[in-house]
Amino acid sequence: MAFASKPQLFVCNLPCVNRASLTRFAWLSIGAALLTIGLKTVAYLITGSVGLLSDAVESVVNLLGGIMALAMLTVAARPADEDHAYGHGKAEYFSSGLEGGLILVAAISIAVAAVMRLITPKPLHEVGDGLAVSVVASVVNLVVALVIMRAGRRHNSITLEANARHLLTDVWTSVGVIVGVLLVVWTGWLWLDPVVALLVAANIIWTGVGIVRRSIGGLMDASISTSDLAKVRKAFENYESGGVKFHALRTRQSGSKKFISVHVLVPGDWTVQRGHELLERIEGDIRTTVSDSVVFTHLESLDDPASWEDEDLER
Repeated sequence: MAFASKPQLFVCNLPCVNRASLTRFAWLSIGAALLTIGLKTVAYLITGSVGLLSDAVESVVNLLGGIMALAMLTVAARPADEDHAYGHGKAEYFSSGLEGGLILVAAISIAVAAVMRLITPKPLHEVGDGLAVSVVASVVNLVVALVIMRAGRRHNSITLEANARHLLTDVWTSVGVIVGVLLVVWTGWLWLDPVVALLVAANIIWTGVGIVRRSIGGLMDASISTSDLAKVRKAFENYESGGVKFHALRTRQSGSKKFISVHVLVPGDWTVQRGHELLERIEGDIRTTVSDSVVFTHLESLDDPASWEDEDLER
């Protein structure tokens, strides 16, 4: 006896959210980027600091990232159709991957500007006014980043998380730049301004590489997290004590959804009805413990040697 149960539809443990509604957070990011671009550009024009210029450049990247996030969240919210039976959730990885790439481009441009200023130092002007404007921009980014990060984690959206991390990187960039400018004022060492900009670029590269790696993992059908895998295996333990066995467990993350498939082995003399009821309980247990999961099970006989040929990932 070997048959597969019908795939279980996507179920939320919490009240389901309309994924299209998440675009409002992308609009929030776009609005914050436009505001901070203006503020940071004013700060640069006032002071002439290359550090503040690098800060303004990163906000331009924030704007591009916000626009991409808006587009991909709109695509990801589309329901499954005949051509995309598993939904459109992977679109989120394109957004986060592009945002990671944009972060790297911004870092390179900042580093180039910093090296040029290091070679040809220039004095700073009206530092107090410029830093005050920069602080206001940083506070705006911090508040927006925290709001978007909370939404990203709550709704399991890599697009929103990547966007929020980028904004937080921008905040830390601003803090570093402000500290660098103050050190220049206190010490008179003009080289500190471009050196701080280079350190900022290095930090941005680190963040960008992390976002790109996570996006590539999603596009390559990487497994669900180790904590979620542990929950799945824990659900199996309740049935293994009764003689039921499991193998060929396969999982993948696709945007907010987690796809889980497994083969369930039971005694060969079980009736179809009894096996079906068991699979329904197992699938229900997994969906309860692993949020946003889609579960596929395949029933096999413990007594059939062919059942044990499925243990490898590819039969």
